[in-house]
Amino acid sequence: MAVLEKNDYEVNLQNWVELEKSAVELIHEVGTLWFDKSIELVLFRNQLVDRSASEIMNLHNYAMNVVKQPINVKDTLAIAKEINALSNLTPSKIDIGKLSAEWLQTKDTGSTVKDFVAKQLNSMLGNTQQITPKDVVLYGFGRIGRIAARELISQAGKGEQLRLRAIVTRSNSDQDLEKRADLLRSDSVHGPFPGPVVVDYAKKAIIANGHTILMLAAKNPTDLDYTAYDINDALLIDNTGIARNREDLEQHKLAKGISKVLLTAPASGDVPNIVFGVNSNFDKNETIFSAASCTTNAIVPVLKVITDNFTIERGHIETVHSYTNDQNLLDNYHPKFRRGRSAAVNLVITETGADKAVSKVLPFLAGKLTGNAVRVPTPNVSLAIMNLTINKETSVKEVNEIMRNAALNGDLVEQIQYSFSNELVSSDCVGNPCPSIFDSPATIVSKDGRNMILYVWYDNEYGYTRQVIRLSKQICNVVRQRYY
Repeated sequence: MAVLEKNDYEVNLQNWVELEKSAVELIHEVGTLWFDKSIELVLFRNQLVDRSASEIMNLHNYAMNVVKQPINVKDTLAIAKEINALSNLTPSKIDIGKLSAEWLQTKDTGSTVKDFVAKQLNSMLGNTQQITPKDVVLYGFGRIGRIAARELISQAGKGEQLRLRAIVTRSNSDQDLEKRADLLRSDSVHGPFPGPVVVDYAKKAIIANGHTILMLAAKNPTDLDYTAYDINDALLIDNTGIARNREDLEQHKLAKGISKVLLTAPASGDVPNIVFGVNSNFDKNETIFSAASCTTNAIVPVLKVITDNFTIERGHIETVHSYTNDQNLLDNYHPKFRRGRSAAVNLVITETGADKAVSKVLPFLAGKLTGNAVRVPTPNVSLAIMNLTINKETSVKEVNEIMRNAALNGDLVEQIQYSFSNELVSSDCVGNPCPSIFDSPATIVSKDGRNMILYVWYDNEYGYTRQVIRLSKQICNVVRQRYY
C-alpha cells in the first residue's frame, strides 16, 4: 500500500489553497460583471452568482467529469478577467465552462487568452441591444409562487430584465404579511432565503434584497387596477392552478396594467402549452400561455433528443412523484381515488396527464405513449422512468453518448443535465436548474437493442420554476444574447 508522504500532504494542500484563492477572485469577477454590466457567467448552466469558493470548486470538478477535459479554476478566472476587460460587451449570459473547454483546445496554438476571448465573443461586441425591463406580478404565493419570487429576485441583477413588482393573495392583513414573509425567509426543502426579508406594514409590502414587492389582496382577477401602483404592461404569472382555460385566464387581462398571462400548470383548449427550449417558437401575437407541468418539462426534452435520433414506436412513462399539497397529510376525504390516503406514509398510485401533454408539444408522439404516476413520501424531486420501443438497434453506450452530447451542445443545454454519478439519489437533485437530469448509469437497453429504459430525475419545484422564468423572459422579449 502506498504511503502518503508528509511532503505530498503539504503540496496537495497548498495546491488546493491556491485554487481556492482563484475561486475567491472569480467570485469578485462574477459579481462585477453581473451587477455592473448585466453580464451573467455560468459554468455549464450552473449559476455562479452567490456561490461560495467551495461550491465553485465543486462545479469545476463536475465540469471536468462531463467534458472530459481538465478545466481549472485558474483558467476560468483568466477568462473572466478578460471578459471584464471588454468595454463594449453587450448584456449577455456566457457559459464560461464552454469557453474554458474551447480554450484548452486552442491554448497551445500560440493565441493569448485576451485574443481568444475577443474572438469567441466578437458577435457580442459593440452590440447595442436594447432591453426594456418588464414588470411581473405573481398571482398566488404557494410553492411555485415563492420559489419564483426567490428566483426573480436572484436573477434581477441591475433590473434590466424581469422586475417582480407585486404578489397577489386573498388577504394582506398585517398578520398575513408577516406569515408570507416568514414563508419566503425559510423553506424546509430549499433552505433559507439568501438575504434580508423585511415587512413594510404601512406600504403593504415585503422588501427582499432591496426589492420592494407590493402585497396586494384580491379574491378575483378583475378586482385590481395595477396601474394605480405604477405597474404597467406587466406579465402576470398565475401559479394558483385554478384557471386553466383561455376564457378564465383572460380575466387577468381585464385588470388594468396586465398585458400577458402565464399559467404554471397545464392549460386546456387552445392555450399553447410551452416547454421552453422545445416548442418555444410561439405566435408573437399570443398573450395567454401555459408552462405545462413539471413532469412534461422533465420528459419532453429527453424525448425530443431521442426522437431526433430514433423513431419511437411506442412507450410507457411512469412518474415517481413527490407528494403535493393536493394530497392529504392524514387519511381523509378526497374527490380523487387514493389521494385521500396519507401522503406521508404511503405510496399512492394516481393518474398523470403527462403522456397526453407530450402530444401537445411533440404532436408526432400522439397515441404512442401511455403514462401513470406513483406519489411517494418525499417532499420534493421526482423521477420519470421512460420505457421506449424504437425502430432500430442501439446500445447503452450510444444512447448515453447521444444524451451527453445534447447536454453539452445544441438547443437543450439549459434543459438537460447529464449525470455520471453511480450514487445519485433524489436529494442530490434539490435545487438543480435543469428540468431534466439524465441518469446515465441507470440506462438499460434490451438484448435485441430495440427497447430502452431511461431514468430522468427532476426537481419538480425549482427545476420547473427555472423553466417558467426562462419562458417568462422570452414572452417579455427580455432575453439577452447568450454564449452557450
